Amino acid sequence: MRSWTSVLLLLVVAVAAAWGWHALALDPGEVRLRFAGWRLETSFVLGVIAALLLWAILSLVLRAVFWPRRALRRRALQRGHERIADGLVAAVEGRHAQAAKSLERAAHVEALQAPALLARARSAHRQGDDGQASAALDAATAVAPQAALALRARFLLEDGRHADALALLKAAMANAPLPPAALRSLIEAATLGGDSAMALAALDAFAKTRSLADADYTELETNTLAAALTNAPRADALAGIWSGLSRAQRQREPLVIAYAKRAAALGQPLAAMGEIESALRRDWSENLVRAYGELGPSDLAARLQKAEGWIATQPNSAGLMLTLGRLCNQGELWGKAREYLGRGLAIAPDASLWEALGDACAGLGDADTAQRAYHNALRAARAETTESLPDTLRGPLDTRASVVEQRSAHGVPTLVLPKQ
Repeated sequence: MRSWTSVLLLLVVAVAAAWGWHALALDPGEVRLRFAGWRLETSFVLGVIAALLLWAILSLVLRAVFWPRRALRRRALQRGHERIADGLVAAVEGRHAQAAKSLERAAHVEALQAPALLARARSAHRQGDDGQASAALDAATAVAPQAALALRARFLLEDGRHADALALLKAAMANAPLPPAALRSLIEAATLGGDSAMALAALDAFAKTRSLADADYTELETNTLAAALTNAPRADALAGIWSGLSRAQRQREPLVIAYAKRAAALGQPLAAMGEIESALRRDWSENLVRAYGELGPSDLAARLQKAEGWIATQPNSAGLMLTLGRLCNQGELWGKAREYLGRGLAIAPDASLWEALGDACAGLGDADTAQRAYHNALRAARAETTESLPDTLRGPLDTRASVVEQRSAHGVPTLVLPKQ
């Protein structure tokens, strides 16, 4: 297709050239110039050629006159690039004094002023010199205001001053749209400050920039939405946020957990139970079943009955045993709680199981065993070796290795020995 287009274009040019040559051959035209008694007459073709030659000569003369200035500018720009490169390398190596010197010199080149000042501010901030960092950002504001704003907000967040970052970005957003980096900082600052409405608005604006990879954006979105659900002040506000999520978002595990815990805290345990139970029907999750036991004291009997029904399909779930133990503890069914927790410890011991076992033993009045369990919880949290249980508890708890059945993806039974 391109070949035919090129041939057609050449044909058009050839026809135009032939017609022009024929027209000039019939009448070459005449050009007359008269100035201060001088008169010059020539044909049109020679006049055009003379004008082109004169333009070429003038261009060469101007290039020769301005060549030294352009050479100096090119040399300065080259030196500026070298100094920025040296400054960035020195900053990464931790030689901040050398980085500051190189970047300050590079900032004298007008074309490199913005990147040099921004890099200078970053280097000074890493060095802990907030005064120099602020001065560099103030200077960069004149040449790259949005980049300087985004970097200033990031510094405030890194220093733990999320309230100041939020106030800065809110004021800037009222005057002009924020760049993607500033929007991301606004999301983080608003989330940390508990301003869910601002965080969600910034998240919506940030999504339109498409400045993050899909996986990274999904993580940011999930964290922001989970914080908004957790900080919902009233049940109607919580319901509004939850109903505004897409179906795919409502199936994300962290969001289900955040909604369920907040709904239970706001006096809606049935809604919390329903969401977790629905999610567990779709796909079993240890985190979800653990959250089922953290919904407060409401509807203990119903939740305990539901959780006990899951044992048949999930007999090897340590999270389920932990939830059953916690529910029994809340219902003061201490012996039953100790049995479930012992089974969980036989499957996959962790700090939460040991802590719940300590609560069960304390409820039974066995202070010595409870103390041992609490100590084991601390050791497990620090990834240290736990102490063995008292001999009096080995039988009832059955913490020795037990054989449980699992099936592969093809339905073939496999035998697994859980950890002691």
